Amino acid sequence: MKLNAVDKNLLEQVADLHDTPQGAYNIRRDGEGFSRHSTENIQINVKEDKPGIDIIVKPGTKNESVHIPVLLTQDGINDLVYNTFEIGEGSDVQVVAGCGIHNDGSQESRHDGIHTIYVRKGARMRYVEKHYGEGESVGGRVLNPKTIIEIEEGATAELEMVQIKGVDSTKRDTEANLHKDANLIIVERLLTHGNQKARSDIVVNLREENSFTQITSRTVAQGDSEQIFYPRVIAYAKSRGYVECDSIIMDRAIVQSVPEITAHHAEAELTHEAAIGKIAGAQLLKLMSLGLSEQEAIEKILKGFLR
Repeated sequence: MKLNAVDKNLLEQVADLHDTPQGAYNIRRDGEGFSRHSTENIQINVKEDKPGIDIIVKPGTKNESVHIPVLLTQDGINDLVYNTFEIGEGSDVQVVAGCGIHNDGSQESRHDGIHTIYVRKGARMRYVEKHYGEGESVGGRVLNPKTIIEIEEGATAELEMVQIKGVDSTKRDTEANLHKDANLIIVERLLTHGNQKARSDIVVNLREENSFTQITSRTVAQGDSEQIFYPRVIAYAKSRGYVECDSIIMDRAIVQSVPEITAHHAEAELTHEAAIGKIAGAQLLKLMSLGLSEQEAIEKILKGFLR
């Protein structure tokens, strides 16, 4: 089966690819498996009891990646998948798991992806999830991802979660458990406009000693859009955690940011900060003095902020 022009554009937006990826991959299109390929070190198996796949990375695998994009190109689709990731001990891999929706119809298109990830002892995983929507649909484009991640002793996970355009409604749930000497870095970037609504709930449990997490959120709210961010770090042992939420608010948008830290141990070190504000006038004037129009200056500032 071949990708058409719409497929290729969605694939480029959510996975930085122009065509079918090399190496291990699974492409899901309009609620069904479209194309799949395993490698010697990364095996992809279809679940037998429910929709979804199992991605198994052999212990010791280095410098490899797996792409599992989801493409929705029709209206009226309600796609639910359960994906499980086994990142083998001592491995170092990248996972790209984006979803793109093209909807020109009158009915809602929706994808709910539930990902359960096990990062085994001493492993390292970089996980990139991009959301993108396009089309003139009045039915809406909806994405509701849920990620549950277990990070074992000495392992590291880096999560980059991006949503920049075209998604009418999203609710993202992320829950992580960190064990001894485990590390988790989360970077979330989001832009909403029009009447779009977005909510992100993050819970990181620092279960054992010397675990560490850093959560960074960068968002822009335009038009009449609404955003809610609720990142929580809970420490049960000697550990460290840091939460930073920065938002630019424009037009008639609403942004609610509620970082929360809780310590159950005397040697836990947790900090948080949140800021919501408009684009600084001095930044606009400086760029406009270099020959940019006001709109060009705004776009450049926002692009830099969300980078």
